[in-house]
Amino acid sequence: MANDWQELTRLTGDTRITVERVRMDESEIAIEGSFELPPLARLPVDDQVFIMAFVRSHGSIKEMERTFGISYPTVKNRLNRISESFELVEVESTPTKTGVLTQLEHGEITFEEALGRLSE
Repeated sequence: MANDWQELTRLTGDTRITVERVRMDESEIAIEGSFELPPLARLPVDDQVFIMAFVRSHGSIKEMERTFGISYPTVKNRLNRISESFELVEVESTPTKTGVLTQLEHGEITFEEALGRLSE
């Protein structure tokens, strides 16, 4: 079962696929619908392995150089190429007190907005 994802990736290649049924093994619950694979699952197998190795190495490019026997620029170029295939995910961060006060000081927000943000 561990290599099923690799076989699925080999079979589908660059073709977009849609999953129509998901079953949870332990509870036997099945959900039917139309599910797109997550972006990492749509990568070619070799890129998936590369990203897993990068995560396992805690993002150490030096470790990636040793693991794959490639140079620093090659690791960076490959990471850049892979990252370009992903859409940016917008993440809202909670503003810090200092950030809110700075925005207020620069006139970017009103006093009422600052109070509201500080009380969140």
